[in-house]
Amino acid sequence: MSNDIKPRIELKGITKAFPGVLANDAVSFKVEPGEIHALLGENGAGKSTLVKMIYGIMQPDAGEIVWDGEPVMVANPKAARKMGVGMVFQHFSLFEAMTVLENIALGMDGSISQSKLEEKIRDVLHTYDLKLDPHRIVSTLSVGERQRIEIVRALLLEPRLLIMDEPTSVLTPQEVGQLFETLRRLSKTGCSILYISHKLHEIRDLCEAATILRGGKVVGECDPRKETPKSMAEMMIGGNLKQISKAASREFGDDRFIADGLTIAGEGDFGVALDDICLAVRAGEIFGIAGVAGNGQNELLLALSGEQPSSPADAIRLDSHAIAAMDAVGRRSLGLCAVPEERNGHGAVVDFSLTDNTILTARDRMELASNGIVHGGAATAFAGKIIDDFAVMTTGPGSLAGSLSGGNLQKFIMGREILQNPEVLIVSQPTWGVDAGAAAAIHQALVDLAENGSAILVISQDLDELLALCDRLAVINEGRLSKTLNVGEATIDEIGLLMGGVHGDPFATAEMTEAVHAH
Repeated sequence: MSNDIKPRIELKGITKAFPGVLANDAVSFKVEPGEIHALLGENGAGKSTLVKMIYGIMQPDAGEIVWDGEPVMVANPKAARKMGVGMVFQHFSLFEAMTVLENIALGMDGSISQSKLEEKIRDVLHTYDLKLDPHRIVSTLSVGERQRIEIVRALLLEPRLLIMDEPTSVLTPQEVGQLFETLRRLSKTGCSILYISHKLHEIRDLCEAATILRGGKVVGECDPRKETPKSMAEMMIGGNLKQISKAASREFGDDRFIADGLTIAGEGDFGVALDDICLAVRAGEIFGIAGVAGNGQNELLLALSGEQPSSPADAIRLDSHAIAAMDAVGRRSLGLCAVPEERNGHGAVVDFSLTDNTILTARDRMELASNGIVHGGAATAFAGKIIDDFAVMTTGPGSLAGSLSGGNLQKFIMGREILQNPEVLIVSQPTWGVDAGAAAAIHQALVDLAENGSAILVISQDLDELLALCDRLAVINEGRLSKTLNVGEATIDEIGLLMGGVHGDPFATAEMTEAVHAH
């Protein structure tokens, strides 16, 4: 690259401290025009704080941001957008009662008529082959579809730097491929992309440079195309990455958790109905549910966890108990724990302390309250054990849940349920937004729990995760469940076809798999 082309953005000695933590310690790196540059690091390494300063959400305590060769002070996000910085956040800022179009309109800095805005949105959707209905109400959308709103909102700015924070954590392999095509097309127009992800095989496929943070400091740079996911993970954690340790010949007990003919009508215009769901999870088994976002995964979790009771009572059974008509509290009393997909507001209350968040689901099983009286010492001790056992980066049990990075909050919520040693554990997206080291620790904790006799049901859009973790799996599509597959015998093609809606006749599936290979 010739010397007269200046970096799109350069950070020089950026430092940011919060009470009790130095989030960024003299961070320096640069991103060239049209470069797809990865920012790597464990949860709490300082990545999100850094990009929030680039986007003007907070100001550095020291250091300098240089944009196209000129020092700048990014006063606020509006100023960042005016410069040409777009950002897609890990946690979406959307109003659920409004339409896609209304939400995008709220994010626009200038005034524009709705018809003109809709035209521009449809242009972006067409240009980048993104599927989204501008008139859908956000509350009816899957997490994957909600993320698309944020991407469209950013692309409407025609950004010169696009920051993406965990953009693929809820996408299917096909959607990831589409997103990467979008990003490669963008980079060819000269737009730089700063890309944060814990999916290191994706970093290797997409990015041409990477800066690695650990404990708020830059500890290295690399060309991801010349690295392996394992070598990058070990640079991030500063040590060896542990592999999942699974007993070679695992013994399974009797069916412990059964759904038999579970059928529930979809809520509202866009809710997904569950149609004759049948599955059985044995004691000691990890059973996976694969599928494209928005095919009934959330409805399945609500039905199985008790947040949405159903009938007849024996459509769901835990050991000898018919539990379909029970609420979540009743099911928890029998030993069923659950982790929902959405951590903010559903898995945890962000304005509560970590201690208070343990009481929400563990008060009875861990004896954190009795007769309406909370045992503060016991709750604090349990929160402390979760923090220690799951390496949650926080200042302590008194910290607000909302003060944790997304990955650290995920570790805390997973730890809170796993450490209750449930008879049955139902988990949706167990490692959403967590780094490679933390994902390995969560996977190992699930394997250990299963080996102690628990029945575990994992709902995930990460096929690699399901294939590494599960003993058997099924695919959910439009609220229906496929036949059960043994993980050792299932092919990616076969699972992909089932995700696209090929159900029923195994011979038909085999023929379509052959057709895929033929192409």
